Amino acid sequence: MPSIAQESLKTVPLSYATVSVGTPTTPLPKKLDAISSAGFTGIEMGFPDLLSFASSFHSKSIPEDDYESLSSTASEIQKLCKEKSLKIMMLQPFSNFEGWPAGSSERKEAFERAKGWIKIMHALGTDMLQVGSTDTPASKLDLSRERIVKDLQELADLLAKNKFRMAYENWCWSTHAPAWKDVWEIVKEVDRDNVGLCLDTFQTVGSEYADPSSKSGILEISSQDELRQKYTTSLKNLTSEIPPEKIYLLQLSDAYIPPSPLDPDQPDGSPASGKELRARGRWSHDYRPYIHGKGAYTRECVEMCKAVLATGNRAWFSLEVFDGGKEGKGGSGTGMSEDEGEMKEFCKGAMEGTKWVLGECVDK
Repeated sequence: MPSIAQESLKTVPLSYATVSVGTPTTPLPKKLDAISSAGFTGIEMGFPDLLSFASSFHSKSIPEDDYESLSSTASEIQKLCKEKSLKIMMLQPFSNFEGWPAGSSERKEAFERAKGWIKIMHALGTDMLQVGSTDTPASKLDLSRERIVKDLQELADLLAKNKFRMAYENWCWSTHAPAWKDVWEIVKEVDRDNVGLCLDTFQTVGSEYADPSSKSGILEISSQDELRQKYTTSLKNLTSEIPPEKIYLLQLSDAYIPPSPLDPDQPDGSPASGKELRARGRWSHDYRPYIHGKGAYTRECVEMCKAVLATGNRAWFSLEVFDGGKEGKGGSGTGMSEDEGEMKEFCKGAMEGTKWVLGECVDK
């Protein structure tokens, strides 16, 4: 693996997702205070926080497709971020976009939503849209590679007209692209200059090494030694195959092993998830701490960071965590606390954890 010098890591910018501290009802200015006070220089603007702040800003409930009201709200958010010296690095998460059958009402709605989010991006002053690999049930989609690629090409071209970029991410519970290799193969076929990858430690570990539905917390498809070797080989392939300029950011988070294995076939409509999700989706929403020895997969997450840095990439490292504690229930001392002091302390810990991760990536 190529060497990683400590001096080179000083250029890595650090960001924090607004959805990763407090709760959906926590006022956005308080979230920005906590993020800024910890020393982060950028944010991922979470659409749920935009929507919540819009209702407060306009003193009425704002629907998610009222793009005029959301855009005027976004302009106000840009002002707030400038006051805090925070760059709005990306708008996220744009989900369930690709794969709808040609001519379907769902496909039409997906492209109308894309145009609305582009308006919001202009108002925010950001140039990047995160697109998560769809988790819509396969029975509702046309998952031919031709359809997936065509949809993403059309979205990329819409973004390019506005000089915007797309960061395509594998979600480990995705219907068609749960691993980094899956989204990388798609991005190569999309073949657009403004399309790259949003890689994520949790998503890679969660698709290739860990399993929230097993008692051990890891995939039980081979021996542990074989599993580790497969994971190591995958990361070596990542380093050798992906050009550094095609990695737009790396999101950082670890994971807890749930106190009881999550049933992969049992839907969960709990308030924490807001909709029915597969086991890995439920795991993602409640059991993701920052990387600093709190979670169960620190070693594997650090190895993922090293693999990305070894490509030569020095783009954004961004914290996207959903820390509901080891029980997944949130509350005091977790990332889901609404107490201002605890929010600031949590973000401070996240910054310390990120610096620790960078230190662990340096050649010893």
